[in-house]
Amino acid sequence: MDSDCNRRESQQAFVNMHKMRFGELMIQLGLINQKQLQEALKRQSQVSEHIGSILLELGYITMEDLLNFLSSQFGVRAVNLFETDIEPDVLKAISPKKARDKNILPVSRQGNQLTLAMVNPKDLITISELEFSLGKKIEPVVVPAFMMETALETLLAQPLAKIRGKELEEKNNLGKESTQSGTKLTSLLKKAVSVNASDLILTAGAPPSLRIVNELQRISAPPLTPADCEVYAREMMPDQKWNDFADTRDVDFSVTYPGIGRFRVNAYKQRSSIALAVRPVLETIPSPGELNLPQWLMDFALKPTGLIIVSGPAGHGKSTTLYALVDMINNHKRNNIITLEDPVEYMHKHKKSNVSQREVGTDTPTFYSGLKSVLRQAPDVIVIGEMRDRESFEIALQASYTGHLVITTMHAANATVALENTIQMFEPHKQSLIRMMLADSLIASVAQRLVPLKDNSGRVLAIERLINSSRIKNIIREGKTHQIRSQMQQGAEDFTSIDIELAGLYRNNRIRLEDGMLFANDKFHYRELAESKRPMKSRENPG
Repeated sequence: MDSDCNRRESQQAFVNMHKMRFGELMIQLGLINQKQLQEALKRQSQVSEHIGSILLELGYITMEDLLNFLSSQFGVRAVNLFETDIEPDVLKAISPKKARDKNILPVSRQGNQLTLAMVNPKDLITISELEFSLGKKIEPVVVPAFMMETALETLLAQPLAKIRGKELEEKNNLGKESTQSGTKLTSLLKKAVSVNASDLILTAGAPPSLRIVNELQRISAPPLTPADCEVYAREMMPDQKWNDFADTRDVDFSVTYPGIGRFRVNAYKQRSSIALAVRPVLETIPSPGELNLPQWLMDFALKPTGLIIVSGPAGHGKSTTLYALVDMINNHKRNNIITLEDPVEYMHKHKKSNVSQREVGTDTPTFYSGLKSVLRQAPDVIVIGEMRDRESFEIALQASYTGHLVITTMHAANATVALENTIQMFEPHKQSLIRMMLADSLIASVAQRLVPLKDNSGRVLAIERLINSSRIKNIIREGKTHQIRSQMQQGAEDFTSIDIELAGLYRNNRIRLEDGMLFANDKFHYRELAESKRPMKSRENPG
């Protein structure tokens, strides 16, 4: 009785040390920092895994780090069970029930000595009992708790069958795929990255879904519950964002998972539960050729002043185009670039230019408040992630009108609607002035669509261009932007419609006719152009 009591006290002391000091000791040894520990502890509260396993999964430590740490703390050799095969004649030294009850596992035997894997090799009571009952010398070695759990599950499922380390590792990884609250988030993120999905959609009542080449594909998994989605949201959101979300019920943020990638996330409420739209962010910006960006647009990004508007629906690469334009400037000019983004997605490095990236909600409360002070920050280039309100438009127009290059995105059906929306955002008595400023400062308005390639290997960019020529300036001043499409239906040096671009892609055998039809502005005109035998204008001529 006293022996059992002493053993329990020893085990409890170990558990307390493990919970209270494991992370702190790792900090003291310089293996992790306080922020990493807090992230791991937050994750542990959500998924109920061992802290060492979580630190490994997050990429904060390596397996070698963990084993060396355990060895130094307990003063015994550490063993990686995932690299160890255990023969049946070794396993039979201790019954599976006793192994489970005492959290131990025989690993090898040599002569009269039994090597015993333990989570707590300081449990001297258990070691003495086994030496007495087995009549053998026990050599304790330490193993991580998550390894022991996987090994004991295998032992109990197939008593005295050979345990193979690689199979243990595979089972451990498989076990991580599912938790009590659904498929593991990191597994879903890895899947999204590996298949080049543009979005991961998590909503209650449906399995996790990936958007691949414009189509939603459901993962083979059970439908998510509201509790699943809340776990995912809490795991991804910093505490401040979670507080904001509780107030607004709709929040944007970005998050990085080491070894997986960076993601832009929108969390929102639907049917009284949480849903998430998660978008992988590029590690590196593709070249203009890879993005199918025309050279004239890249050249426009090198102009010293003016306004470039990139429009189109959500999910059609506006942000990527914006990054490519900023990267072009960063590579070729010595400028001070200030960006306002919600959230910051791609992290630009300082190259020839200085790039300061301000995140709405973190570095500045709103786009408007950030823009109010931007002119005092000595910018040469101002990049606005998305134009959303009249006040922001007014400051952006003023900045481009007074000698700065302004690049922005907005939601608009096409390049001409983007201009009309800009003007209509203002009161009637101001619209004449806004038309004048827009006519004088605009460089180009472009609208884009990402269209599935014919072989379904990805998507290709189709881009509508409206270049601010003398003719276009006059049309804008006169308030006749709505006439541009009808007057220049067949294309001109200063205007090339999305229909012409789509028809060109079809005639070059890059897209299917019906896919182009889905994105055409004028479907009859698109079909006529696509099936015509007449040569088409080159997209590289900027006029």
